[in-house]
Amino acid sequence: MDDDAPSDGPAAPARLVEHFFRHEAARLHGALVRRFGVRNLSLVEDAVQEAMLRALRTWAMGGVPANPSAWISRVAINLALDAVRHEGMSAQKQDAVAAYLEQTASPAADVAEAAALSADAHAIRDDALRLLFVCCHPAVAPDAQVVLALKIAAGFSTGEIARAFLATEAAIEKQLTRTKQRLREAGAGFELPPAGPELAARLDAVLAALYLLFNEGYKASSGETLLREDLCREAIRLADLLVGHPVGDTPRAHALLALMLFNAARFATRVDAQGELTRLDAQDRARWDRALIDRGLAHLVAAARGDELTEYHVQAGIAACHCLAPDAASTDWERILAHYDDLLRIKPSPVVALNRAVAVANLRGAEAGLAALAGIEDRARLERHYLYHAVAAELHWRLGAHREAAEGFRRALRLAELGPEQLHLARMLERVEGRA
Repeated sequence: MDDDAPSDGPAAPARLVEHFFRHEAARLHGALVRRFGVRNLSLVEDAVQEAMLRALRTWAMGGVPANPSAWISRVAINLALDAVRHEGMSAQKQDAVAAYLEQTASPAADVAEAAALSADAHAIRDDALRLLFVCCHPAVAPDAQVVLALKIAAGFSTGEIARAFLATEAAIEKQLTRTKQRLREAGAGFELPPAGPELAARLDAVLAALYLLFNEGYKASSGETLLREDLCREAIRLADLLVGHPVGDTPRAHALLALMLFNAARFATRVDAQGELTRLDAQDRARWDRALIDRGLAHLVAAARGDELTEYHVQAGIAACHCLAPDAASTDWERILAHYDDLLRIKPSPVVALNRAVAVANLRGAEAGLAALAGIEDRARLERHYLYHAVAAELHWRLGAHREAAEGFRRALRLAELGPEQLHLARMLERVEGRA
């Protein structure tokens, strides 16, 4: 069993199933798509989902098996085989298809496939990473590639994807249905083109999916937990494998991995013992993971090859500024502001402009920060985001405008969805209301 899996206890089966759904969904989806084909994506999804539900029920009654990964894999494969048998085909054809799939799902077939992959020096051997590239098929639009990769290869719920894309769940469901249909029509398989231009064309969508996977772990979109380290670790693992492959050994991929490592280095200090969000300027920097920072710096050096400048480069540069400052007062806000100016040119968005306004406030004062907030283009899109109101409230607080600060924190508290964020905002509101 995975060393990172939850420990035994009264709620161990439920926690373990949740862990497997997040940690092994990509591996399991990949293994089943390899055997049943991309045309059967919906069947694979259903089989994996049902296998997880059966694990939850069975393990709660009879205990967790010695090898839970193998247990879930076998149940998912059997469920998929049963589904194939009941798809309305003739009895003779059912038997032939089932026999073929059972043969390809055997240990001997696994050994043969592993040997074939080993013979190809540039093969992508990891099922989860391979599935990311499969999902990013050129027959599908770029945004749809990322949505499919998050759903199938990263185990995201429809709601999580909708929040990441600022869309409705219904819109994402329709897009997923259309995407799967296009892949079927294109005859897409689990096979990938050799390392070269065709495979490289899929890299940007793979990087985007990994970026969103890490972000969902770094700041969960809902629930009581701010940080989901298992998602972040899986994103780092896949990014590490990617930069070790010829198609992924690119400046932008190294920059993304550097960004992940810099942010992961601060995990231990993001919330306090009471579960409240700890602001960056209040974190104990002695507890930051220096080994991860050093790894991030090494990948940032690798990212500096050539003259390519992507959003990952700029964000990694901002994270590096924070990681390298010995204390909050030493933060190089001038450099950070320059990075945000670059980021606005590369990928303009209201969220980037919001973060830039924070840098302006730290460099030039709260009034300048509020002016930067007021000047954000398409600012209306931020009205539904708690952070916009929290930043404005903080700047009003610094200026002594306690009534405006209190109103801002109230709005932010109504919009916040995470327990640690709600607790932090409630504390800030209580402090401000005492002065208003």
